[in-house]
Amino acid sequence: MLGSERADGLEREISQKWFGDRSIVERAIVTLASDRGLLLIGDPGTGKSWLAELLAAAISRNSTLVVQGTAGTTEDHIKYSWNVSMVIAKGQSRESMIPSPIMTAMEGGVIGRFEELTRSTSDVQDALISILSEKYVSIPELDDDNIVFAKPGFSVIATANSRDRGVNDLSSALKRRFNFVRIPVVTNKKSETEIVRFRTEELLRRHAIDLEVPPTLFDVLLQSFADLRAAAEAAKSDDEKLESSLSTAEQIGVLEDAVLHSTFFGEKALTAQTLASSLVGSLARRSPEDLAILNTYLHGVVEPRSKAEGGPWEGFLEGGRQAISALS
Repeated sequence: MLGSERADGLEREISQKWFGDRSIVERAIVTLASDRGLLLIGDPGTGKSWLAELLAAAISRNSTLVVQGTAGTTEDHIKYSWNVSMVIAKGQSRESMIPSPIMTAMEGGVIGRFEELTRSTSDVQDALISILSEKYVSIPELDDDNIVFAKPGFSVIATANSRDRGVNDLSSALKRRFNFVRIPVVTNKKSETEIVRFRTEELLRRHAIDLEVPPTLFDVLLQSFADLRAAAEAAKSDDEKLESSLSTAEQIGVLEDAVLHSTFFGEKALTAQTLASSLVGSLARRSPEDLAILNTYLHGVVEPRSKAEGGPWEGFLEGGRQAISALS
């Protein structure tokens, strides 16, 4: 996950897949070696799901046993449900039972994941208590073979959005079954650049896109997000803040949108104008509030910078103005 080093003495180099504090990964691994589940908590876009997926894949070679927490998630999604047609034809049996991803993880002794745990209701969350503490699921509908025990190696990695606090808070009993590991917002410019560059290069390879992202546009993207974050911190009310969390994940989304637009509808080259258009299109979610905030940023920060520095900032200013005008 963190990549290989020369001191590791490996025959081939292993690329780094997760960028962040090494101690976070170490605490996560130590937790998974214990009897407790792992709960990754942090702001939107901090890489919680990415870290959970990497851990599950590295430990179990399978990261697909996932339950997505929503208001509609039920206890069946955590334990099991039934194939109605088979039940009608042959009655309830282990063959007619549909195990949940968590139960499948228990039977295989691997990692199960639960995304956005606090989005599910409290009674659904509490279905995890016995699973994490007793390590088995009882099936009262069956007379025989009615208990599924977890094999050694089973654990649960859950994620929770810190901005969802108060939606469906975890019970004290469930909190005791988890070790909490907080994923901080990336503020180091070098680390943020590495993350955005890594995920963008991955996107280009996946879509077989031959397009270069100039380093100057990386700098423009990072600086624009830094400016908007500073403006959000200085804002006196929510109306003066963008609805976007301005996370690293959203930077990747902006750049991804710009790259794809340049490839399929542009000049086969990424420009500052396209980058600005993608930024406005991705971050302007409320009208007119977000458009007004972005317009203020363009006139108050980008325009003076374009006059002083020139270069890509001139095209970025023009592209931003055109995008706002089209959305207004």
